[in-house]
Amino acid sequence: MTFEELGVRDDLLRGIQDMGFETPMPVQEKVIPALLHGDRDMVALAQTGTGKTAAFGLPVLQRIDSDRVVPQVLILAPTRELCLQIAGDLADFSKYMDDLTVLPVYGGSSIESQIRALRQGVQIIVATPGRLIDLINRGVVKLGDVHTVVLDEADEMLNMGFVDSINDILAHVPDDRKMLMFSATMPAEVAKIAKRFMHNPEEIVIGTRNEGAKNVRHIYYMVNAKDKYLALKRIADNSPNIYAIIFCRTRRDTQEIADHLISDGYNADALHGDLSQQQRDMVMKKFRDGVISLLVATDVAARGLDVDDLTHVINYGLPDDTAVYTHRSGRTGRAGKTGVSIAIIHSREKGKLREIERIIGKKFERKEVPTPEHIIEKQLYNLADRLERVEVNDDEINRYLPGVKKKLSWLSTEDLLKRILSLEFNRLLNYYKDAPNIDYIDEKPAKERKNKADKDRVPRNDKEKDRRTAERGMARIYVNAGKADGFFAGNLIELLNKNIAGHRVDVGRIDLLPSYSLFDVRKADAGRVVSAIKGLEFFGKRLYSEIADPDRDYAHASGRKDKAAKNAKEFKPRRNKKK
Repeated sequence: MTFEELGVRDDLLRGIQDMGFETPMPVQEKVIPALLHGDRDMVALAQTGTGKTAAFGLPVLQRIDSDRVVPQVLILAPTRELCLQIAGDLADFSKYMDDLTVLPVYGGSSIESQIRALRQGVQIIVATPGRLIDLINRGVVKLGDVHTVVLDEADEMLNMGFVDSINDILAHVPDDRKMLMFSATMPAEVAKIAKRFMHNPEEIVIGTRNEGAKNVRHIYYMVNAKDKYLALKRIADNSPNIYAIIFCRTRRDTQEIADHLISDGYNADALHGDLSQQQRDMVMKKFRDGVISLLVATDVAARGLDVDDLTHVINYGLPDDTAVYTHRSGRTGRAGKTGVSIAIIHSREKGKLREIERIIGKKFERKEVPTPEHIIEKQLYNLADRLERVEVNDDEINRYLPGVKKKLSWLSTEDLLKRILSLEFNRLLNYYKDAPNIDYIDEKPAKERKNKADKDRVPRNDKEKDRRTAERGMARIYVNAGKADGFFAGNLIELLNKNIAGHRVDVGRIDLLPSYSLFDVRKADAGRVVSAIKGLEFFGKRLYSEIADPDRDYAHASGRKDKAAKNAKEFKPRRNKKK
């Protein structure tokens, strides 16, 4: 199938060929003929990045009467960024059409200049609802000759509270106009607008209702809330060529996370509603040009940011509305490419995750947060790939080579390679030295721990001995409370946060057993942690803690102690026995 076979006119064919369009995308194959030759209104359900603008833009342009300089087509979009993108695409499609004017109308720009342009005459208005209502109320915009209305990203407009504005605007266009509504999802409010303002609409579905983009892989990492930023950095470090949008719920979170990333040396910036239009335009240009690789954004601010090469979309927590997640994830895996949608969540968001899975019809993969060893290996191999692929200008470099070779002649090949790698990675190596595991440990015991025979058995094999051995750079701490006491990971973290003075203690691997628990902290913090826990009470049980001995039978020791003394007096380590 070609655009010519769909019925697209020659002058428009030339325009899209200049833009590199070769074959129609599925949404274009279905929508273009229906708009060119059909009389019915249309509801089209399709994800962001599926080619929607050309799907409605080409037929709309083809139906314009260039001799009549009055508004004939009205396109409504939720944000100024999307408004500008649509207007720009229509201008590119119509570069070989004479006497055609497309005007973007949006807030944040001079209303006087928009009024002047309207008075000079336009055929297509692309508008955000708020600014258009303002111009209608001023008597500047007349919509009596509009024959086609397009609502793009209708579900997002409703999420942003534009339902009353849309109702007011549609009351000013003729009843016999043709109407097309694009939406990624079909919530009840969108269906109500279709029923009220559309005449027997045809429904076109690209894929399945409310499903996520097909080329997107959905992954989640579960960490404690305090470790979300650490997990974000590890995800970024584990993807050396990452080009991603990081979605946050609030403007404040967006700016804070962007500031932290910039401070930590990442090419990042923030995009949110508190920025001026000039600032937003500058940030988006830097992101499109690849000057920044991590864009931290709110959902509203990112609307209309059209980028086809995103490798990742990262959800810094899940949105309340599944449709918002669908919009976010649809920004990667576009134009036939594959993409990854990542959610960084805490345990209380598992229910929300399952609901999203149910609605989009896809399963999330749980992954472990990348370990320092894996990150460093990934970065080193990426550097090796870059060294292999680098273009060498022999003519230019050869004149400097003898002097450099002489300077470095005392180094062996291996020494030289080590220095090149160290020059690139010393910061990374130092940062991740002794870094703990930050994966959230599920409180539900594994099947083998449910076995009653395991409750107090003596640890004899190497695997059980490893349980009492700390990770490198960490100290393993014993505490005489376990799952049988109702003591879980959340209780441990709360206990440490409330009772340890000074800087925060980072907790690594946690092992919860029936009668006791073991956990990792940095070696420098071990003494503070043991001192803080000793003598505390947990629901009537007096706590004892020590730096764990890999050769000690804590299961039997805890069991004997609890049975021997109901009040659980302090259980002294062997080195501190009192006479």
